[in-house]
Amino acid sequence: MVTLAVPGTYPTLRDALEVAPDGAVVALAPGTYPERIELDGRRLTVRAAGDPGSAIVDATGLDGPALAVSSGEIAVEGLALVSGDYPAVTVSGGRLRLRKCELSAGWGAGVQASDGAVVDAGEVRVIRGQHGFVFSDAGGTVEASEVRNVSQDGVIVQFGSPILRNITVAGCGDRGIYVYQSARPGIERCDISGTGKAGIVVAQNSTPRIVETRVHQTVGSGIVIERGCHGVVVERCVVEQTADPPVRVDPSAQATVTLSESDGLPKAGVVAAATAQDAAEVERLLTELDSMIGLAGVKAEVRALIDEIQVNEWRRSAGLSVGMVSHHLIFTGAPGTGKTTVARIYGQLLKALGVLPNGRFREVSRRDLVGQYIGHTAEKTTSVFEDAMGGVLFIDEAYTLARAGGAAADFGQEAIDTLVKLMEDHRDQVAVIVAGYTKEMSDFLDANSGLASRFAKTMEFENYGPDELVRIADRIARNDDYVFAAGLSAALHQHFSLLERDRNFGNAREARKLLEGMRKAQSGRLRAMGRMPSRDDLRTLMLDDLRAVVR
Repeated sequence: MVTLAVPGTYPTLRDALEVAPDGAVVALAPGTYPERIELDGRRLTVRAAGDPGSAIVDATGLDGPALAVSSGEIAVEGLALVSGDYPAVTVSGGRLRLRKCELSAGWGAGVQASDGAVVDAGEVRVIRGQHGFVFSDAGGTVEASEVRNVSQDGVIVQFGSPILRNITVAGCGDRGIYVYQSARPGIERCDISGTGKAGIVVAQNSTPRIVETRVHQTVGSGIVIERGCHGVVVERCVVEQTADPPVRVDPSAQATVTLSESDGLPKAGVVAAATAQDAAEVERLLTELDSMIGLAGVKAEVRALIDEIQVNEWRRSAGLSVGMVSHHLIFTGAPGTGKTTVARIYGQLLKALGVLPNGRFREVSRRDLVGQYIGHTAEKTTSVFEDAMGGVLFIDEAYTLARAGGAAADFGQEAIDTLVKLMEDHRDQVAVIVAGYTKEMSDFLDANSGLASRFAKTMEFENYGPDELVRIADRIARNDDYVFAAGLSAALHQHFSLLERDRNFGNAREARKLLEGMRKAQSGRLRAMGRMPSRDDLRTLMLDDLRAVVR
């Protein structure tokens, strides 16, 4: 044992730690040590020689945390660890055992664990700081401990699956426990109270198990499960004296929730899962899809996707397994074939089915995603993606993002790489639809090895035939209070039959452009009549109007 029992045993705490061999126990005599403990790859025990809290390691004003562990295996017992503008304790990639310690941080966490670290904390009190415990891709167990009066979140779990057992979290400025980014912690027999926001928040594909935990006296809801989280279990918990609703589950999330009264008796009227669907709206939208002219293959594929989503919800309700389903799609084909319209309807269908919370439609192109310098593109793409969360992000002419000729200065590739990651991380929170010419879209998918696998299906939008273009023209005209004179439909059919279906062919856009020209021709014709035109004159498009346009 290496002991700092009386002043002068070692000049500094650092000196004692340096001479201590692996496996040694370093005992600190009561007093304050204005130093930092930095241990890299060591195997040591550091403990207070007197009562818990009698030895204080005070790093206030120093450049770093009071205790920094990197790899190795460290045990710390009975110390008070104080930091200034840093976490009190950081552990990266190692194992740390904390027993009967008191932690205080001016700014930062009581304990910040990362990079696969394992923390075993028992009877640990965090009395001041920005956060209590932060697990970032780390695990371990926190048991019989307390987090009180921190300025923001009490406990944060990002990735990782630590166990939080019999801990008290009270008086936090924000959330009591925040679980996000696919984290899977166990939260057992904890007490959460006095939070400035919600008691426990689960977000971003996380699947915690919250058992026999009491959440009370919170400014926000007691427990919040946000969109995209599936398989969350809230079992035999007490939630009282919180904002309404006490437990809020997003319509696109899936959770099993059972609550109890404070005396342990089951509480009646708790919804077990939240998946809100509007069957009438689904049918209305499918009818709107069917009313579109042509697109028989596309309509059938959209219906197949909707059927699959519906059956998956039935399976989930029956307690059966449901595989992960991507809602991202590829639309290929020439312009003017209805891709944007179908994308809008698809987003509204996902909303009506409870898959997306709002179904909002955001259409963008290359200029909205690509920046002017390194790093700017990722920032722009992420901002656009986040703005589309909850709905549909429609990227028209997406193939223009693919790097042309391997030019290193083209930041379109950076946009593609950023999209690939975001689409995977948030596949339950947004539907990305990319659209463009068939051949070019094939080249686009080759731009990133993981891009094609992010999409559930490719839908081919074929060119409209002459019959369909005449029907489209007639529908556009009627919507604008125009009618065709006798013989005009046949003439339009002949005109559309003669048009070359090359790359510049605009499909429905050709019909709309032609009608705009015919309306202008009609205006000139009516002005030349020398009298006030009748109502029928004003409504009717004639053969002469078509001839004037195509002459």
